[in-house]
Amino acid sequence: MTTKNKDVVFRSDNRAPDQLRQINITPDFIQTAEGSALIEIGNTRVICTASIEESVPSFMKGSGKGWITAEYSMLPTRHSNAYAAGSC
Repeated sequence: MTTKNKDVVFRSDNRAPDQLRQINITPDFIQTAEGSALIEIGNTRVICTASIEESVPSFMKGSGKGWITAEYSMLPTRHSNAYAAGSC
């Protein structure tokens, strides 16, 4: 954030300090996935997908419980101040 005078603070994209970035969610973004969405917050874009398997790991079979896992992947960034995934 930058300050033009002592009372007014401006962000680099001219948003007010209490103003959120615009949010857009596009469901079914990837047509071949069981579930997906494109989530946009300002200039940040994230594609989320979901798949379904009707199985659980062998140690959970017959327990009547489910299993959920998550993965993520980040593309290289052009910003030098960004950190590598898992490094913080």
